[in-house]
Amino acid sequence: MTDQTPDIVATSTRIAYENRWMRVREDAIRRRDGSPGLYGVVEKDDFTLVVPVHDDGAVELVQQYRYPVGERLWEFPMGMWGPRGTDPLMVAAHELREETGLVAAHLLPIGKLYEAPGTMNQGAHIVLATGLTRGEAALETEEQDLITRRIPRAEFDRMLRDGEVRDAITVAAWGLLLVKGLVKP
Repeated sequence: MTDQTPDIVATSTRIAYENRWMRVREDAIRRRDGSPGLYGVVEKDDFTLVVPVHDDGAVELVQQYRYPVGERLWEFPMGMWGPRGTDPLMVAAHELREETGLVAAHLLPIGKLYEAPGTMNQGAHIVLATGLTRGEAALETEEQDLITRRIPRAEFDRMLRDGEVRDAITVAAWGLLLVKGLVKP
């Protein structure tokens, strides 16, 4: 029989900050060996990241200003939509259309990744979008600076190698597609 003692147990919790998008809590904890500690946790709803791959292997990227890091970043379309627990495929279809104007004939769930599990509970549902047709984007106010671009595969590979794509979840999602054999190396 294996030891069922949890590695860390919260002994108390207090909310340090909260708004409609996130909550920061501070937990007093006890470790497996009995030693006390303090843990800060950022709570955010999961989001969906869509990897739009065109029939010729090109990908669709968006670029927008990310205020916390003070830079414009290239990334796959992503976002949260609907109440907690909304089907990631519905979110993928919505975000893809909203940010790029693309509509996918096929949406395939790939997996779930965590961006910063040492500090945040937010997960990313990864969805592959294929059979793409172009329509009109419907950007939200927060996305008014967003641009979208169809990137040929060779250029995308170069952007990854040269560090032009620095959004970690975008890079991780592409790696997941590669190791699962869903895109060609």
